[in-house]
Amino acid sequence: MTFRPSDTSDDVWRLLEAGLRRMTPGERIRRALELSELARGFALGQIRRRYPSEGPSDHLRRLAARTNSPALMRSAFGSPDDRGA
Repeated sequence: MTFRPSDTSDDVWRLLEAGLRRMTPGERIRRALELSELARGFALGQIRRRYPSEGPSDHLRRLAARTNSPALMRSAFGSPDDRGA
């Protein structure tokens, strides 16, 4: 099942689906990993701009808090969130 964005026309959606069907499974996985890395980079850039005085390890902790459970953050860092408190 695919989830079509509401702002995408039928013609464009058909082109996208056709392109995805032409990809091998390996190409689809590679593309998904590339998009995940791109999203991670955008998020990390936002964190760096929001907290410029913090160091790289603090930025990575804040990034981890966006995608991991409070229980995991607590066990790994002693804090359930990105504040380290």
